[in-house]
Amino acid sequence: MGSYSRIGIIAGGGDLPHSVIAGAIEGGAQVFIAALEGFSAPEDFGDMDAQPFRLGEVGRLIKTLKSKNLEAICFAGIVARPDFSALRPDLGGVKYLPGAIKAATKGDDGLLRYVASIFDKEGIKVIGPQQLCEGILAPLGPLGAHDIPDAMMSDAIKARETAKAIGALDIGQGAIVCKGLILAVEAQEGTDAMLSRAAGLPGALIGDSEARAGVLAKMVKPGQEDRLDLPTIGVGTIIGAAYAGLAGIVLEQGRAFILDREGVIAAADAQGLFVVGLEASS
Repeated sequence: MGSYSRIGIIAGGGDLPHSVIAGAIEGGAQVFIAALEGFSAPEDFGDMDAQPFRLGEVGRLIKTLKSKNLEAICFAGIVARPDFSALRPDLGGVKYLPGAIKAATKGDDGLLRYVASIFDKEGIKVIGPQQLCEGILAPLGPLGAHDIPDAMMSDAIKARETAKAIGALDIGQGAIVCKGLILAVEAQEGTDAMLSRAAGLPGALIGDSEARAGVLAKMVKPGQEDRLDLPTIGVGTIIGAAYAGLAGIVLEQGRAFILDREGVIAAADAQGLFVVGLEASS
């Protein structure tokens, strides 16, 4: 893990940018924040050095990052796939738009790889959020009071393998398995919507608050560009899993973010859910 004195954070929505910024500052770095309009704003970061950027302002963003003499940049936070027909690229971004549209047809990871390559080619080093906030990565074993019951281990393993399988096709990062049945896989709708969909399944297929059953797995896609998109859970994920009647969530040790760890532990313990880090698999 490298040590940097000047870091740029390309900030999307959610809590992850704040965790990354805190980690960078704790490590002694000066931070510049590029807030992506529609997902975050400079005022979200108090009096820190921050500027707003549209998604299409690639040229201005690159010029600004270079002017800051940054040693590396880091992408953090939620950014929805753009409507390319509605983008208004600046002059510096026009040359990259056809490549981005083509890359997007290969899936989210294809698009993220292309985005990272733009900055790599411009001589701007891209690092993963995990290099700045290692402390919020999933640990090995249970997080909180509950572990995986032996009777549910087969569901946990199948959910993990299912998530890996859809990840290999660049579909999504999550899957839900209950009593051996694959109940849902995550695609463009995201984890929260997948959990809401699972909650609407017939009671014979899924658990409830009185008899929890089923496991959500969130896994890194095989070969994924992990500098830009590690799986992430937070308190909202726990609430969604509880509403869907699930028994718990499994992640990979060191390969998923847990935002607001204490809040996640408290919510999971209160609902009787397990949150467990499994050994990373190939």
